[in-house]
Amino acid sequence: MDSTAPSRSGALTLETDAGETRATLSGALGLHDLPGIEAQLSRLRGGPVTFDLSPAERIDTSIAWALVSTCRRIDAAGDRARIAGATGAVAQILATVEDGLPRPEEQAPEPRGFSAWLGRIGEAVSGTGSSLTEFAGVLGLFVVRLAQSVVHPREVRFTALVAHCQAVGLQAVPIVALMSFLIGVVLAFQGSAQLRQFGAEVFVVDLIAISILRELGILLTAIIVAGRTASAFTAAIGSMKMREEIDAMRALGIDPGHALIVPRVLALVLMLPILGLIANVAGLFGGALMSWIELGISPAMFLTRLLEGTDVSHVFVGIVKAPVFAVLIGVIGCQAGLAVGNTAESLGRQTSSAVVAAIFAVILADALFSIFFQQVGI
Repeated sequence: MDSTAPSRSGALTLETDAGETRATLSGALGLHDLPGIEAQLSRLRGGPVTFDLSPAERIDTSIAWALVSTCRRIDAAGDRARIAGATGAVAQILATVEDGLPRPEEQAPEPRGFSAWLGRIGEAVSGTGSSLTEFAGVLGLFVVRLAQSVVHPREVRFTALVAHCQAVGLQAVPIVALMSFLIGVVLAFQGSAQLRQFGAEVFVVDLIAISILRELGILLTAIIVAGRTASAFTAAIGSMKMREEIDAMRALGIDPGHALIVPRVLALVLMLPILGLIANVAGLFGGALMSWIELGISPAMFLTRLLEGTDVSHVFVGIVKAPVFAVLIGVIGCQAGLAVGNTAESLGRQTSSAVVAAIFAVILADALFSIFFQQVGI
């Protein structure tokens, strides 16, 4: 095969013999020759390739870049490519371009075996420990700043507090009420299907009341708030950190704990019990409606059975969890926001991890509450 790329002052000739390709560059080659030479070099695929530059009088950096890039591409494909015959200024330009081009980092093979598995577990445990330490630091900062706000009420930013109450509380009412209503409907429908087998349909009221008032109402509300609010806190604080607004606040003498953390967490502490009560009412309403449709239990009978068979302690058990859930969600969201780096990828990663961590913390705390109330007999 013989192919030539003519130019005003130079040429590239390709010759193939016994599976080996020899590319000869001759004359003075520059940027005006690059399109034709690149087109020919792109057709080089398999087999060893030798670039003979002994006839070349002069090349510029564009031709050197094309040659070096082609050699790397062929070597990466598992074939051999070399440059021969370069002398004087031609060799110097090739060396300069090759030194200037970045080399791909070699990926170390991933370790395998028991020791590698044990190492990954150790890294995960160490990372969890670091996260718990950071959580404790942000929690302590919130408690100290809240105590200072109680002693010095002028430091409380009531405008920010009201704005966050609206964002985390008022705007969450529709989704919380709808979710709780549907949960009540599902409980009534599934409970009636099971209790009907034993002729105990009336106890579906107790099932709905205890499940919603004690566990599901506040738990699912906290999970929804964790998804909405933890991500919002992380995104807001993380964006401020990326734009160096938090550093600017410190430079102006504004404490980020007072300005960013206390209003957000305190708004959650105030609004989550209210959202929990709304969820309880909506869940009971959904359960009563489905009981009326499915079992013929009238609203009056449902209310009577609810008041007779449900103790007020169930409401207490559910609502007392709300402030703890609120502190967990708020502190985790603020902690993740403060941990954001200078990249958008860091912001997205921290936002996702904040939601996961907040939901996990809420479920873990609910399990611990259940064990505690069971042990004390409530």
